Amino acid sequence: MVSSRRAAAGGAFPAPASAIRVLITVLSSALSAVLGLWALTALRMARRVVTPAARVADTQILDLDTTAQTIRLSKTEDTALPGRYGLFTRGSEPYLKLGTVLAEDADSVTRKLLTHIGADARLDSAAAFSGWYFDHPSDLHLPYTPELIGSGIGPCPAWLFPAGEGDVWVIQVHGRGTTRAECLRAVPLFHGLGITSLVVSYRNDGEAPRSRAGTYALGATEWRDVDAAVGFARRRGAKRIILMGWSMGGAIALQVSLNSAHRDRIAALILDSPVVDWRVVLDYQAGMMKVPAPVSSLAIHALETDWGSALVHSGGRIPFDRLDVIARAAELRHPILILHSDDDGFVPSDASHDLLVARPDLVRMEVFEVARHTKLWNYDQERWSSAISDWLDGRGLTPQEQPSEDAR
Repeated sequence: MVSSRRAAAGGAFPAPASAIRVLITVLSSALSAVLGLWALTALRMARRVVTPAARVADTQILDLDTTAQTIRLSKTEDTALPGRYGLFTRGSEPYLKLGTVLAEDADSVTRKLLTHIGADARLDSAAAFSGWYFDHPSDLHLPYTPELIGSGIGPCPAWLFPAGEGDVWVIQVHGRGTTRAECLRAVPLFHGLGITSLVVSYRNDGEAPRSRAGTYALGATEWRDVDAAVGFARRRGAKRIILMGWSMGGAIALQVSLNSAHRDRIAALILDSPVVDWRVVLDYQAGMMKVPAPVSSLAIHALETDWGSALVHSGGRIPFDRLDVIARAAELRHPILILHSDDDGFVPSDASHDLLVARPDLVRMEVFEVARHTKLWNYDQERWSSAISDWLDGRGLTPQEQPSEDAR
């Protein structure tokens, strides 16, 4: 009996060991699957960051009242904002200007139409809310000419709005996923100050030539096209040049400021909702999409390495260290005005605040609330315009003003 019990006991010992081996195998397989999924997600995220994309519908048209000239939209954080905006639509009207909020409830917002819509209008329900407001330079009723800026990748279209004596110019740079029309809101302000506006395009934005890869470099290469515009302005008589960048256009303008051979002609930078450090932006957006932090880090690592850029087909690695203007703050030498909302919702204002702390001698920041990404003009045009004009006056950059002793 004893020997049989020992035998039975001895036969029972291998079972737990076998189960542990099975468990380890299952856990290893599960871990490999998770890591593989994370890697695939990271590569997809990386590809999305650098790939120009079509405008995505972000609201629904619920009702169109052509008698009252009102439109009811599904409610989002953007569609409920006070101010004037635009709406990209599909159907008989491609673009509408929207006025003030007339009514809202938990699910919808009714706004005044500022573009007259006839009774026979037919619009799809899907639409994209926008801060552009002006869709074409003719909307401004100001004289302008179409231009071509010769860059290393080919001719880049631009709009030139002459003003004053033509010795002070502002070169405006639009953001990621948009085109030149984004910048038109600022042209009347500069025109009134006697400052010539050059509104430019850059590689892969849908208007300028396409690079071989056809992807964004987040400012690392695009700045060269804008720098070509600086040279164009100099040849046309510009003596002092202001760079104005919107969102990713801010990142591009900062790279021009740091790298341009024409730095002596650059007088100042104005940045609206700018990208100052891409890592901050990408981590924030990953959090908004509930992407685990390791996945976001892997996506950034993929973009900044040769092996990753090959897998992503980005045409070359993204030099995030070089694009981090906080780390390079000591290299800055031009005065900078930042306009940014703490409620931006897309490009967090953290890095803008950090740049102010790093270079208080050069940077002034106008902090907004409530306003969303690149919609500061729309939300409070008077404050936005005053902040820019007062700052330019203080630096002697309006042609009708002379530099004060402090500005000198």
